[in-house]
Amino acid sequence: MPIIRKISPKMILGILLCIALAYSFWFSPSWLQLCYGLALFLFGMQCIEEGLHNAAGGTLERLMEKTTASPQKGLLFGIFATFILQSSTLVSLLTIAFLSTGLITLAGGIAVLLGTNLGATSGIWLLALAGQSISLSPIAIPILVFGILASFFNKKTKAIGRVLVGISLIFLGIDAIKSGFHDIGGQVDFANIQVSGPAEIAIFTGIGLLLTLVLQSSHATLILTLAALAGGQISIGQGFAIAIGSNVGSSASTAFVGMFSSERNGQRLALAHLIFNCVTAILSLILWLPLTRFVTYTADFTGLNSLLQLALFHTLFNLLGLAAFWKIQQPFAAHLRKWLPDKAKQELQPERTSKFKPLYLHENMLRSGDTALRALFKEIRHLNDLGVEVICHALYVPADQLDALCATREMPPPEQKLELNVQSFYDAEIKPLYSSILEFASKVKLDSHENDYQEPMSTAHLAAFKTVEIIKESKHLQKNMHIVLSDPESPVFPDYMALRAKLMNILCLYHHTLPLAADESQWGEQSEQIQLMQQSIDEIEAMREQAFSQLRQGLLTSWQVSSLMNDINYARFIGNGLLEILQTAGKELA
Repeated sequence: MPIIRKISPKMILGILLCIALAYSFWFSPSWLQLCYGLALFLFGMQCIEEGLHNAAGGTLERLMEKTTASPQKGLLFGIFATFILQSSTLVSLLTIAFLSTGLITLAGGIAVLLGTNLGATSGIWLLALAGQSISLSPIAIPILVFGILASFFNKKTKAIGRVLVGISLIFLGIDAIKSGFHDIGGQVDFANIQVSGPAEIAIFTGIGLLLTLVLQSSHATLILTLAALAGGQISIGQGFAIAIGSNVGSSASTAFVGMFSSERNGQRLALAHLIFNCVTAILSLILWLPLTRFVTYTADFTGLNSLLQLALFHTLFNLLGLAAFWKIQQPFAAHLRKWLPDKAKQELQPERTSKFKPLYLHENMLRSGDTALRALFKEIRHLNDLGVEVICHALYVPADQLDALCATREMPPPEQKLELNVQSFYDAEIKPLYSSILEFASKVKLDSHENDYQEPMSTAHLAAFKTVEIIKESKHLQKNMHIVLSDPESPVFPDYMALRAKLMNILCLYHHTLPLAADESQWGEQSEQIQLMQQSIDEIEAMREQAFSQLRQGLLTSWQVSSLMNDINYARFIGNGLLEILQTAGKELA
């Protein structure tokens, strides 16, 4: 019997859109030419982004880490990165990913975003300088040939070839767009539209916003605007308004991705980008007359054509936004933290039926290998923190009082009503989170520096696996803990209380030592704590001889000693597992 798959509304909408486009192509070859050019332009930009990213490997991440120490450096990085990648949206999303993994600060991310808006103007200047009369196809064809040839060699040259193919497709796309607008010229003419004044500005600002949201590229919107401006379909004022709308549209699409695919800091930066571009647009509209008149006077004095006037206006209103926000970056960051406070920490709850959601494993983190690895280790730390809570539950120690208990080293008596809950925690919380970590790790792109990522990826897998194994051992340990600690009159009760205290001591040492791994100046203290952990593990092992001694003396039965031996083994495994995580992955998890 054939399986009928349910068709989603999104798929139906896509099919209807394709049918409508095909129908329009049949009746308007010039419209087909325009869409063909736009498709080449957008795909060319994707090729450049992918090729540069693969060729650079982790260079961009390392460069950002070094160049965002001050607002000035962050601004220059944003300008430089956007000039090279020619995509303010890509740089913005990468910045959000870097911030989400702790690579940069929120204020540093704001400085980078200010730079991306200025960097985006470089592409408009290049396109405007190329002009409408110059055909780029003669240059594009040999570049395309060389790009395809380069793709047959090693991984590095293949990435460079991808960039060359992208450049050639953009050149071919620009020529096709110009040709399409030339053919449509007699059919569409917005320059003589009846609406004027503020209403006209508002309409064309909205057009720029919608076009950018649909095309997901302000560059694509502006190349269409340049072509329409050169073809006489729109006036220079209408082009200015579209440019303002395209700026807001690029930040809106970035904000949508950032808000739904990042942790709190990434969401703050996405909101900052949207606020920055919206405020810049409002200021530009308020100062519309001074800005446009300045451009007109400059054009009259220097002889700038309409295309270069659009590029100048685009630069001016981005400089206006930079001037408005430059001095308030730190207060702006403080307000963002207030508007979007940190989320409450997820805690293990027996009554929960929904699965734990990962805190850091968002699709946006997969845009680069370094950010993906950082996000992966932060999520494994999240898993590890939950694992520590599970061990507390297995020992019947209040997990929410762990810091206080470790400070005083006073073990509270077992709770009056003991529950077997580690298995439910594992099924509902730990296992789904571990599955999410494995799924995310399988999607990490190692780019051209694959060998550099092999060791940290192995470390990540080991840390996650060890954490899960420790929790499984805690599940077994809790069974006998539940039986014996529920009966204080049991002969083996003192032994389990001692085992509980020793394992809790190891847990406290681990809890205290893990944060020290991130600071080289604390490594001496970390080494001492590790030695203490090893001593505590040895003390647990020494409990075997004590158990045999009690068996020989008739103080315990063979059944009780057998159970105690198994639980000593579980406790020793937990201790050794924590020690191994600390020694192999402590620096990455700290």
